[in-house]
Amino acid sequence: MKNYRITVNNTAYDVAVEELGASAAPVAAPVAAAAPVAAPAPVAAAAPAASAGAGKVKVAAPMPGKILNVKLNAGASVKKGDVILILEAMKMENEVVAPEDGTIASIDVAEGASVEAGDVLATLN
Repeated sequence: MKNYRITVNNTAYDVAVEELGASAAPVAAPVAAAAPVAAPAPVAAAAPAASAGAGKVKVAAPMPGKILNVKLNAGASVKKGDVILILEAMKMENEVVAPEDGTIASIDVAEGASVEAGDVLATLN
């Protein structure tokens, strides 16, 4: 077994990987779920501090870019896949969508704000 620390969206996970021999059968499912470990806090983005983290589900920026348009406001009901805002990255407009059904608890960025990958853009309840 080898132990690794993998960071995904600014969250670090400790994982154990078992090396199988050439004659071993392939594993059909993951052996164990990774548990998150404490990671350094990201630098705060230019966002309204009062509403940051108001909801249970965080919608994070998938890549660095600039917020072009906020489509919905706090209190709006959303279905999984509804567009919450538009993020411009590398001259392309990318839709940031709701990861699940719920209500928008907070919009944590303003139009024109620059964001980094992993920054919280909005939260849902």
